[in-house]
Amino acid sequence: MLVKTNGAKWWRFDYSVDVRRKTISLGVYPSTTLADARRKAGGARVLVANGVDPSDNRKADKVARKDAIEQEMRVDAGLPLINSFEYVTREWLASNAHTVRDITHQKKLRRFELYVFPAVGQMPISEVKSPDVFSIVRPLIIKNQLETAHRLRSDISGAFAYAIAHGFTDYDPAQAVGAQIPAQKVTHNAAITDPKEVGQLLRDITDYQGTFVVQTALRLSPYLFQRPGEIRQMEWKDIDLAAMEWRYFVTKTEVQHIVPLSRQAVAILEAIKPLTGVGQYVFPSSRGDGRPMSDGTIRTALKTLGYEKDVMSAHGFRTTASTLLNEQGWSPDAIERQLCHMPKDQVRAAYNRAQYLDERRRMMQAWADYLDGLKAGADVIPFRRVV
Repeated sequence: MLVKTNGAKWWRFDYSVDVRRKTISLGVYPSTTLADARRKAGGARVLVANGVDPSDNRKADKVARKDAIEQEMRVDAGLPLINSFEYVTREWLASNAHTVRDITHQKKLRRFELYVFPAVGQMPISEVKSPDVFSIVRPLIIKNQLETAHRLRSDISGAFAYAIAHGFTDYDPAQAVGAQIPAQKVTHNAAITDPKEVGQLLRDITDYQGTFVVQTALRLSPYLFQRPGEIRQMEWKDIDLAAMEWRYFVTKTEVQHIVPLSRQAVAILEAIKPLTGVGQYVFPSSRGDGRPMSDGTIRTALKTLGYEKDVMSAHGFRTTASTLLNEQGWSPDAIERQLCHMPKDQVRAAYNRAQYLDERRRMMQAWADYLDGLKAGADVIPFRRVV
């Protein structure tokens, strides 16, 4: 017993580990009785006899208790457990969020939240094995959602690469799963490119009986042939009807894009402006929730008209225009700029943003006039490029 100058009495246990003399406290008398002190000392002697330092053991127990309390608090707060798969994955996603577009980051996070975290999110990342990863992608393989399965497997592998580099685990169990996912067959968006069939498609679109918003979006799509997602998210602030232009930022290629508007396109937009012009989107969702029209609306409208996805797709209007415009002798560069297929070189992309604009204005008006001729059932005569 150690008796201090203030009268406090401490039970102490002296021991030796690796020829080093050490001491630990067994408690304060009288809160800790002689019997309690002897019992604690007996336990310490057993540890020493087995080559374990009682002081280190006590520190480890203290850390373990602290970690257990913290983990319980995280569970109560709805947070992932420290060193769990979800914890490490969220760290990885946060660390490289600045290197990818926000929409890409959100899509990747959504895949984890939808498919991965419910299955292995709370498991220690070092305990996740290849069968665990395969069990996540297997339902997608069965549903033939092979692209999603490959993306998900790649995302999981990316999380493990981060975990290995930061010492959370030693290997990537997702690597072995990659070979078990069948290769994704490349399928191109279906499109009608025969002029007579295009004319019939345009007449069918005119007869479409859906809501006015969907009717308008469907009628505008052939004239503009931009990406379906860009058309459905078209905003009034980006449209200048007087200048006959639609200028907007293309997230896919990360460039500002200019779409010259033909007289026909302007007329269609002027017709819908009294209905949606006070809002943000030209084609708002029918739910009235402030969002744009859903991404499957045009596809559903085409299906309603009898055009299955293997015949004509919403994206197919781009293929239709590209094919026929090239056949008519328009500059391939002008067509590519109008499709917003921009070069990867950022300097060159910035330079080319407005390049060929005069030619593209003539091309877009000639294209609209050509479509009107096909819709009216005129003889299919290739229109010549206006120089």
